[in-house]
Amino acid sequence: MISLIVCHSAQNVIGFKNSMPWHLPNDLKHVKKLTEGNTIVMGRKTFESIGRPLPNRRNVVLTRNEDFSHEGVDVISSIDEIEALDGKVFIFGGSGVYNQTMHLVDEMHVTRIHETFGGDTFFPDYDSSEWELLSKVEGTVDEKNRYPHEFLHYRRRNL
Repeated sequence: MISLIVCHSAQNVIGFKNSMPWHLPNDLKHVKKLTEGNTIVMGRKTFESIGRPLPNRRNVVLTRNEDFSHEGVDVISSIDEIEALDGKVFIFGGSGVYNQTMHLVDEMHVTRIHETFGGDTFFPDYDSSEWELLSKVEGTVDEKNRYPHEFLHYRRRNL
């Protein structure tokens, strides 16, 4: 199964200057809970923005840069290689990878922040008629999680 995991703002912003324009610990915990023990696939820029492999999961970087390598990371050079990965696979970003893999995705885990942020990187628009909302959970707003947010779980409809 290929899943997608993303956190975006009200206007689909996912990044600004190769970084997330917000700090939302609830989302980081959510991502950890869902992806640990599984495989995450991300583009090279996304990996470089994180700076290290995320622990307790297989980290796969999709890049055309044949010279790229990093300890603790598997490298692939083609979207087609994603389908050959074992186990549950999460598409982890960034924008280009989301755009190129959306047709492969069976389910989406979306954290939607109900705020607008300046950004230069966006999650692609998608046809909501292709997706069934399985669950919607409101996130807790507190001193560490200042932005209203919700956790959405979608499954692709069999059209």
